[in-house]
Amino acid sequence: MKKLFPLVCLVVYSVAGIAQSPVNISLNPGEAKHVINKHIYGHFAEHLGRSIYDGFYVGEKSSIPNTNGIRTDVVDALKKLKVANLRWPGGCFADTYHWKDGIGPKDKRPTIVNTWWGGVTENNSFGTHDFLNMCELLGTEPYLAGNMATGTPQELIDWVQYVNFSGESPMSKLRRENGREKPWNVKFWGVGNEAWGCGGNMTPEYYANEFRKYSTFMTGWSNDNNVFRIASGANSADYNWTEVIMKNVPGNLIEGMALHHYSVIDWGKKGPSTAFTEDQYFTTMQRALQMEELVTRHSAIMDKYDPKKKVALVVDEWGGWYEVEPGTNPGFLYQQNTIRDAMIAGVTLNIFHNHADRVRMANLAQAVNVLQSVVLTKDAQMILTPTYHVMEMYNVHQDATLIPLKIENVNEYTLGDRKLPAVSASSSRDKNGVVHISLVNIDAGKGRDIVLDLKGLKASAVTGRILASKKVQDYNSFEKPDLIKPAAFKDAKIKNGKLELKLPAASVVVLALK
Repeated sequence: MKKLFPLVCLVVYSVAGIAQSPVNISLNPGEAKHVINKHIYGHFAEHLGRSIYDGFYVGEKSSIPNTNGIRTDVVDALKKLKVANLRWPGGCFADTYHWKDGIGPKDKRPTIVNTWWGGVTENNSFGTHDFLNMCELLGTEPYLAGNMATGTPQELIDWVQYVNFSGESPMSKLRRENGREKPWNVKFWGVGNEAWGCGGNMTPEYYANEFRKYSTFMTGWSNDNNVFRIASGANSADYNWTEVIMKNVPGNLIEGMALHHYSVIDWGKKGPSTAFTEDQYFTTMQRALQMEELVTRHSAIMDKYDPKKKVALVVDEWGGWYEVEPGTNPGFLYQQNTIRDAMIAGVTLNIFHNHADRVRMANLAQAVNVLQSVVLTKDAQMILTPTYHVMEMYNVHQDATLIPLKIENVNEYTLGDRKLPAVSASSSRDKNGVVHISLVNIDAGKGRDIVLDLKGLKASAVTGRILASKKVQDYNSFEKPDLIKPAAFKDAKIKNGKLELKLPAASVVVLALK
């Protein structure tokens, strides 16, 4: 961890011979009105690589401690994150998945080939009951992604009825025969996935009509009739997709509009997950910060057709994407997780918080052993990644009231002639009146002095935690699982209505004011 230097209010420090003034941030507690929905803290579990099998699920006969085949250590770790919802079974896999293949006696379930991810044989030993029961273990809400590309409206309707209907019907009867008396009452449903790509290469006009058809028949099967239907949304900056869907789908048929965006250096050459250069790091952070523009512009389009903001913007795939680890299956998308990923997580969550009026659900891709994971497993071992620690530090914002803030002066992280804002921030007040402020400095080499004007917030004490390491390429390995973990942050002071601190290079800090 970097040494923290004493802070003097309004100190001017020199970096490479250039004087820099502090970053001034103003809180606006009088404008606090929107709640940061806990479902922004959702995760993603696709049938991809070692996410399900060997990640979440090891089978009932495994020597690794488990509950009905679900790894105990993974469950315990994710419980501490307060995972709000978990998306399954995909992703691209969802639009080739037929849910009836994954119910009933496991030795009688058909096998299929996972054509999207590695061409491996899928034995369907982990299916609907396994996933929904696992969600109960985790204390999280399930988010089921329906097959719209190779399935039928009837197949999706049957699935809704199977998991949600408490009365007498063919599907509820089948559920009871398979050992579950009461319905799970699943609220969140994706109607197709990436319909513009792996979900069928559809035009937005065609997808809008298909969505209307599928969505029409999905309600009426749960006890509270509270199905939340999420449309397959745009790929990053495809604003026309959002325009067409919002224009052509009536508000009574849709509750959520998805958006997918990955922080990818280049889709043709993604770069390594650990041995990256500062230039590659800078580009990754540029892609991550693009989320601000994407959320702003997609929200503006949604506002045209939904001025009361009834439809949520659901960023149900986000995170860093790099080349797979050397020697692993390219189709398994297994990558390590460094301080760079902690930076991505911190700035992205701050963006979601600051757009809490429209962004009300999101899913990090993915939870275990795939892309920007929070947990990595290797046989009986499990490690927590830097991303895990950021998600855990930040969960104090869940269902808290957003306190708007403004960064008064842009203090930039520069590399050559390229520039990015160095500091990202968000703030909220929880139900107990505690104010939390999350701060990120993405600059790989230079700290930043921060002065926060509390604007009348009455606080006499401040505590905090920090996540940082010696360099942005650092990561937790199975040999050194605790190289990176949160530590106490004691260098923040409240003085004359202002909060002062020095934010080290490449660090995430979360403060609590009482």
